Amino acid sequence: MTGVVDARFEASEKISTTLIKASQKQSYNPWVDIDWDAPLDPDKFYISPNRVTLYGTDMWEEMSRAQQIELSKHETASIASAGVFFEMILMQMVLRAIYDQDPRTSHVHWALTEIADECRHSIMFGKYCDKVGVSPHRHSAMFNELGRIFKTIAWGPMAYAGILVAEEILDEAQKEMMIDDSLQPLVRKVAQIHVTEEARHMRFAREEITDMVKAGLNPADKLAQQTICAVVGYTIVQALVSPGVYPAVGLDQKRALQVARNNPHVHAARAEWGKNLVEFLHDNGLIGGPAAGLWRACNLITDADVERGLIGKGVDVGTSAAVHAAQSVLSQIPGVSRIFGGTFAGIGFGPGRQPKGS
Repeated sequence: MTGVVDARFEASEKISTTLIKASQKQSYNPWVDIDWDAPLDPDKFYISPNRVTLYGTDMWEEMSRAQQIELSKHETASIASAGVFFEMILMQMVLRAIYDQDPRTSHVHWALTEIADECRHSIMFGKYCDKVGVSPHRHSAMFNELGRIFKTIAWGPMAYAGILVAEEILDEAQKEMMIDDSLQPLVRKVAQIHVTEEARHMRFAREEITDMVKAGLNPADKLAQQTICAVVGYTIVQALVSPGVYPAVGLDQKRALQVARNNPHVHAARAEWGKNLVEFLHDNGLIGGPAAGLWRACNLITDADVERGLIGKGVDVGTSAAVHAAQSVLSQIPGVSRIFGGTFAGIGFGPGRQPKGS
């Protein structure tokens, strides 16, 4: 067993050293590498129109171009606000993971380097909101408490899987944004910086997950990992665009939310952005169990994925059923049922399984 542990340590040190060198070669300082004084173009979108949550709907056609652009601005500011939320959770988890580890190792040095990157990203997202003149879009108390719980109790692969869900979805979206010259130059630069630096972080998280899974999980621990990953994945996707973006541009919030939740363009974007992530988590056994329907409920997987058995045959993919399944599993984990119990009341929303052809 000692030889196996030594081999895993050496592999981790090698990867960490490589990532540190990559960081030294290409990193950014948002204070100086972004021209925060450059004017914004009033006629340019902040995210591609086909990625705005109301795109392609009757409600979208009712809006003026100026209103559509304004909604795209608020949606990017909401994503940036969520980005700060995710980064802060990530930094606390990474610090907790290395708290008592050897500070001489490359593993710890890389972890601290990653935290430094995430600090700069949080500053960058905050300055972005300030530059575009949008107050941070805060999410519900339920989301806030789920984040507080997750960063406190997360253990094993789920800690890094939670990081991946947030980072990979943002990464895929920003890869589109950074090359779209029809968008605001500021948006493209912020996306470029985040994509470049997050590539290192995501590689590290993937390596950590793979290593932990290879070390083995007992059936009960695996079920807990799968369930909390599903809850976290669902929550992160729902947190990206705050309901507050709609009244901020003069739209009826209730109607806009309903339209967005049933918009096939939104569902397709989520599935596209989450495709590589879902395949990786599935290959590592982290998608499964009775709560796996939450992955379908938030559109990270499609009906086609369900048909090919990605989440297990017979799993109910309706949102309410998946939430109840998650509660049932979590209630069996000592201590977890109490702290999760008060946060689930507001999570049972979303489109659930979509009709064929929608």
